[in-house]
Amino acid sequence: MRKEEKTKIIDEIAALLSSYDNVYVADLTGLTVEKSNNLRRLCFRKGVKLKMVKNTLLKKAMEQLDTDYSEMYPALHGNSAIMLSEIGNVPARIIKDFRIKSPIPALKVAFIDKSIYLGDCQLDALYHLKTKEELVGDIIGLLQSPARNVISALQSGGGKLAGIVKTLSEK
Repeated sequence: MRKEEKTKIIDEIAALLSSYDNVYVADLTGLTVEKSNNLRRLCFRKGVKLKMVKNTLLKKAMEQLDTDYSEMYPALHGNSAIMLSEIGNVPARIIKDFRIKSPIPALKVAFIDKSIYLGDCQLDALYHLKTKEELVGDIIGLLQSPARNVISALQSGGGKLAGIVKTLSEK
């Protein structure tokens, strides 16, 4: 491969990395063509960009960017594919769901919102990460519950008070 071609590929990878906040590096070694195509289709449906990369080119692309990816470098060996997503837990869910039928892919490292998750053992933690929208919904629910309790207490208290007044008026 010529130097110009490598530079072009590095620039393409750098552009991809800069346009996504969440980067997963996975090992797809051993996937058959059919399973690889199924994984690509699943990623496409979920809005995840999947791209096979050479580790040296990925590392050089990471070095070009302002974001510090240096903790990811030790995991860049063997076959690597990057999974890029707007939502942090979607690639983890894809990997976990895909593993029901096959032990591959394996997670090497993930970069999510400036945090590094190293190794396949982090997959469960990444799978259970909540999205920003889920967190906002949880907070709104927590904020609404005290108000609901007060309203329900007032409503039930009003019903009791009306019952007492009615009973007293009948006597």
